[in-house]
This record gives sequence, C-alpha cells and structure tokens, in this order.
Amino acid sequence: MPAPIRLRELIRTIRTARTQAEEREMIQKECAAIRSSFREEDNTYRCRNVAKLLYMHMLGYPAHFGQLECLKLIASQKFTDKRIGYLGAMLLLDERQDVHLLMTNCIKNDLNHSTQFVQGLALCTLGCMGSSEMCRDLAGEVEKLLKTSNSYLRKKAALCAVHVIRKVPELMEMFLPATKNLLNEKNHGVLHTSVVLLTEMCERSPDMLAHFRKLVPQLVRILKNLIMSGYSPEHDVSGISDPFLQVRILRLLRILGRNDDDSSEAMNDILAQVATNTETSKNVGNAILYETVLTIMDIKSESGLRVLAINILGRFLLNNDKNIRYVALTSLLKTVQTDHNAVQRHRSTIVDCLKDLDVSIKRRAMELSFALVNGNNIRGMMKELLYFLDSCEPEFKADCASGIFLAAEKYAPSKRWHIDTIMRVLTTAGSYVRDDAVPNLIQLITNSVEMHAYTVQRLYKAILGDYSQQPLVQVAAWCIGEYGDLLVSGQCEEEEPIQVTEDEVLDILESVLISNMSTSVTRGYALTAIMKLSTRFTCTVNRIKKVVSIYGSSIDVELQQRAVEYNALFKKYDHMRSALLERMPVMEKVTTNGPTEIVQTNGETEPAPLETKPPPSGPQPTSQANDLLDLLGGNDITPVIPTAPTSKPASAGGELLDLLGDITLTGAPAAAPTPSSVPQISQPPFLLDGLSSQPLFNDIAPGIPSITAYSKNGLKIEFTFERSNTNPSVTVITIQASNSTELDMTDFVFQAAVPKTFQLQLLSPSSSVVPAFNTGTITQVIKVLNPQKQQLRMRIKLTYNHKGSAMQDLAEVNNFPPQSWQ
Repeated sequence: MPAPIRLRELIRTIRTARTQAEEREMIQKECAAIRSSFREEDNTYRCRNVAKLLYMHMLGYPAHFGQLECLKLIASQKFTDKRIGYLGAMLLLDERQDVHLLMTNCIKNDLNHSTQFVQGLALCTLGCMGSSEMCRDLAGEVEKLLKTSNSYLRKKAALCAVHVIRKVPELMEMFLPATKNLLNEKNHGVLHTSVVLLTEMCERSPDMLAHFRKLVPQLVRILKNLIMSGYSPEHDVSGISDPFLQVRILRLLRILGRNDDDSSEAMNDILAQVATNTETSKNVGNAILYETVLTIMDIKSESGLRVLAINILGRFLLNNDKNIRYVALTSLLKTVQTDHNAVQRHRSTIVDCLKDLDVSIKRRAMELSFALVNGNNIRGMMKELLYFLDSCEPEFKADCASGIFLAAEKYAPSKRWHIDTIMRVLTTAGSYVRDDAVPNLIQLITNSVEMHAYTVQRLYKAILGDYSQQPLVQVAAWCIGEYGDLLVSGQCEEEEPIQVTEDEVLDILESVLISNMSTSVTRGYALTAIMKLSTRFTCTVNRIKKVVSIYGSSIDVELQQRAVEYNALFKKYDHMRSALLERMPVMEKVTTNGPTEIVQTNGETEPAPLETKPPPSGPQPTSQANDLLDLLGGNDITPVIPTAPTSKPASAGGELLDLLGDITLTGAPAAAPTPSSVPQISQPPFLLDGLSSQPLFNDIAPGIPSITAYSKNGLKIEFTFERSNTNPSVTVITIQASNSTELDMTDFVFQAAVPKTFQLQLLSPSSSVVPAFNTGTITQVIKVLNPQKQQLRMRIKLTYNHKGSAMQDLAEVNNFPPQSWQ
C-alpha cells in the first residue's frame, strides 16, 4: 500500500471543501483508508493514522474504532508513539469504555520509567481519565512521584493526586505525609499545584481542614513575598507577580479561615495589604481583588476590613466591563444582610445600574435595590424603582411590582403615599402584577377609613376610558361598589372633588362589563359593584335591576350565577338586601396576643408583630397526595382526605380539629402569599370578591430548638417549632427552604406524610422559587395534631426544577426534638 498522507496534508485537503457534503466525503474516504491500515497491523504508520483520527474526532466525526490502536501506541517503546497514544486515550476513552482498564499496566510501567517525559505523559493521562479502579491501583506510584525531587514530576503528580482524591476520597490519608514539604517549594508551578491539592483535601475532609490550619502563617508569608517581590519576567502578568498563584492561595485561606478566629486573625493584615496594594487598571488585578473580597467576607474578619471589601465592590460598579459590574452586584447581594450600612453608601451607584443595557446587570441591580430599601430612603428609592418599572422590559415587571408592594407595605411613611404608590404600580404595570396584588390593595384601602373618598375618586379617574390594566379595574370596581356614595357626594378632603352623577358611575361599570378587554373575574367585580350601588344610590335602582336581569342568561356561568342570585335579592329577599350589601368591615390582621418581637429589617431595628401564616386558598388535590402515599409506602399512613372546603367559615374560636380535619398527608401547590384574613360575615362568599379568610390561631409559645430536616444538592430545609398554649396537642412547624447553588430552584413543591395517629395540615408556601446563593428563603407552615403525645415522624417529598432538569427526592425526618411532641 502507498504511504498514507500526512496530517498537515489532510488538514489542508479538508479545508478546501466547499460544502459539508464534500467534507464528509473526504473524511469517510480517509477513515476507510485508516481502517484498512489498522486491519493490516501496519506499525509503521499507526502513529500518523491515529493522529489524523484524533483530528477528525475534534471535528465531530466518529473515531471510536481507533481506541485499541491507542493502547498499542501506549505499549510502544518510542516516545512519539506513546505521546500520540496517551493523547488518544485522553480524547477517546473514559470510564464508560472497559477498554481503558487494559492500559492500567502500561501506565504503571510508565510511571516508573527512567525518562521524566514518559512519566509525565502517564501522570497526565491518569489525572485526566483514570477511573476509581485505576486510581486505587496506581495511587502508590503517584504518591512516590509526589515525594520526588524533580519539580516537573511533582507538579504533575500533585494534579494527578487531586484526581485520585476526587475519585477515591478514602485514599486521602495516603498523600498526607507527602504534603509536609510542598509549601517549601521554590518552583511556582509546584507551589501552585500544591495549593490546589491542599484545597481539595480541606474541602473534602474536616479532619484535613483542622490539620492544615497550622499552615496559615506559611501561606501568609508566601502571599506577602508575592506582592512585595520585584519584577520577575517569568511570572509577571500585566505587572503583577504570578496572579494565578495569588488567587489560589486566597481561596485556600478562605477555606482555612472560615469559622476559625485564630486563622482569621492571622490573615487579616495580609488581606488588607493585598486589597490596598493591588493594581486595578487591568483585569488581572481585579481578579485578585475579587478573590480578596470573597475571602474577607467569608472569614471572621474585622469590621474595617469588611468595609474595605465592600468599597472595592463599589469601585467595581464603576468599571466599564459589564462582567465586573455583574460580579460586584452579585457579591453585594450576598453581603447586604450582614453589612447593610456599608452597602448603603453605594446606593446611588447601584441605582444607576438599573439603567444598564445588560439585562443580567439590571436584574441584579433591581434585587439589590429592594434589599437596600428602608424607612429612611423609602421615598427616594421608590421614585427610582417606579421609574425603572415604567421603562423596564416585560420580564422584569412582575418581580419589580411585587418588590414595590412588599417594600411599600413594610416602610410606607403614610397611608396616602402607600395607596398612591400601589395605584401607580397598577397603572404602569397592572397586567403584569401577581394575583395577590388586588386583595392586598383592597385590604389596604378598607383599613384606611379616612382615605376612602380620596381613593375612590383617584380610582374612578384612573379607569376612565382605559380598561387595559385588569387588576386596576378590579380594584376600582370594588371600591366604587363599596364607596360609590362618597364618589357622587363630592366630598374629598385630600384634593378638589370631582362632580359625578349616579348615571355616569353606572356607565363606567357597564362599560367594564361589555369591554372585550375585561376578563371573567373583572366582570364579576363590576356586576357585584353595580349590585352594591343599589343600596348606595337612590335614583338608579330600576336601571340596576335591568342590568342585573340581563346577565341572568349570560353564557359565563359565574356571571349568570351572580345575576340570578342578585335577582332573587331584588324579588324574594328584598328586605334583606340592604343588610347583605352593607359596607365591608375593617379587615384587621390577625396577630398574637403575646409581646412583639424585635426584627432587623434592612438596617433598621423595629418592633414587628408576630403573624400567623395564611391558610391554603382551596382544597388540596387528593390525587396528588395519594400519589405521594404510593411513593412513600408504609402501612401506618391513612388515606388522604381533602381539607375543609373554602365555603366553610373559619371559627373565631380557633377550632383546630375543624381546621385540620382528618388529613395525614398534604402537599400545598406553590403559590403567592394569600392576603390577610377578613372577619366572617353572613354575606354570600362571592361578595368578598377574592378576599380569603384565615383561621385565628393565637397564643403561640416559642422555645423549641430548630432542626435541619434535609440538606442535599445545595437545598437545605430547616424546621422551626412553636406550640399552642390554647391546645398543647398542636405543634406548628415552619419550614424554611434555602438554596446555596448559583441558580434558582423553580417550581418548588414540599409534601409531607405522617402516621395515622397524627393529623396534618400543610399551608400555602410563600413562593415557588428558592433564590440562589442563599439570598432568600421559602417559608411554609405545617400544623400537626398529636393527641396521643407520640414521637413525631415524618416523610417528605421534594420536587423542583434546577439547571433545566426536574429534580425529585424523598427523605424521612426522625430527629424531632422531644419538646415538639411531649
């Protein structure tokens, strides 16, 4: 056979291909020639053919038929053959092919070879694709090379040891004697890989972490020599001496100093020195500063040093590089709860980032801005955030509107400002706000008795001729129905009253009913408002009767039911109409009878009442709970019975047995928080128009230690406990789910099952998204009735989406503290 073409010629030929089909034809022709050469056991050109095969593999074409040829090259005595053979093994082999076990003996022989370059090839291959079996067989040779005096081999042996430890963690102690002198090495390459090895060992073993903490002074000395040394052309990058080694040392110091006072104290001075002496004109310096900031924030550092770190992040926000700005915002978001006042100093710079063109920076800046809002800056921050809401992309509007609602509820300087702010949000982004915004605003308006005339007048003007913002129209319809008499009376103390007739008010509500933009829910609000006005208006009752009778034959079942019942009020029960349609009472939040607790909110310490959690807004799906029963198994778990229907009024006396029913298993679907409770009255349920009620649950007595029920894959579930003073058999468990990974966990659902001797109720969660980097938590309440005072046992099921894939896990919780059930 003629000699095969060289790799260079093959590359040149493939690059001349004008189409994908032409390139594919060339590759297939060359692969056929390579296969023929392999079948004939051609040792002369095997190296060349494998090299060409690797090039085709990198182009994406199949090259698996060359795996055995790589093993033959590795067994060759020629260095050029070994080099291509090992390269082929790293590219074509992994743990999924059993072929890789055949090269174990060859690697062992080459690790003991007389030539350092052959030993280096074997170390690189083992460190790249060695399986756990290979690592167990060859760990002894790696450990010997780690002690050798040859810096070339020590460097590669250290990285290979990292791979061995990752594959077989129990072999870690084998490498411990070899690490004693690693940090005394003068060669930067060996020093770098040694720090990587120490970092891996510390992260995987608490015992190793405690053992290596005594090396902190030595690491500090190495870092000091790096930043104080003069120009070294071999290690200099943009005027900084070996930034890669500096970054690795800073990461190791961060691990060693975490939760350790002595180690943190030993490294405080050098961290301050690095933070103040590092050049920031190049990205190299910024990388070192970023690692320094992370180390300062993670160890038990001094307060002044933490302020210095936050100031560095503040300077990053002024950088032209968007990646640096994003990193700074993410880091500030993680530290804002612990060093709030220091972050507040950079508030104006953070707010400026809301105008950035990059959507990732905008989102981080929005989240950080909400974290900085407090009672002192609420007016200025809300002005900026409302401007952002007006101009931001649609994907930001829902989160921004929810954040404004929460901040306004917590820090509003006055009720008028609160109402104006929420109405501005509904006017700007009404179609994007979440479902709980409407009942929350209705509750706020109801409680602001002195603002009723002002509010109904503002809402009336806001919806004139524009019904596009459905939540705004719903709130306006509810308020006009409740306070229509104040609207037509022309009484308004806050601003100049408008002159409106009863017919003009009804014209607006009828326009809402017939508008194509109105949803079924909005039409329900409008029809109920018109009905309520029959007791508030005097001249238009006959017109209202006609409107109501028209919708008695509506194709919308909800509207038809309302209209039929309203017609019945006009005819059979007219004597009850005024009582049934009277004004809604003030909606008070249910709080505990005990003293208020002191909470820290965005840098301000203020008293806040303890509140009970709202109940689920509807019955739990039986099929979902029964599916969990099948998954969990066990004979001591009773069948699932849905929760009490929503039409049943909550007992003001807090009858817990009625609340819990016979439920032993439940899983509340992820939903936004329901609004606070309203007093129960004798009116039909639909007159409340979406305002949910919650049972009274008073006299909660804290004092039971919390537990960690689940911790896996970055998701952590903690249980905190409370006991009812009114019913000692009831335990209230609050779960808090946090996420330490770099991506949010979405569609989070928590389900629980208990033995049949218990009764369990699972209320709605605060959200369906567990934020990344522990920047927030999901809270959910479980109520457990334990009349026999038995030890609590619980099985839980977790489902969520993370990194684009659906996750599901089951766990059993048996470590409940005795105080929670005795």
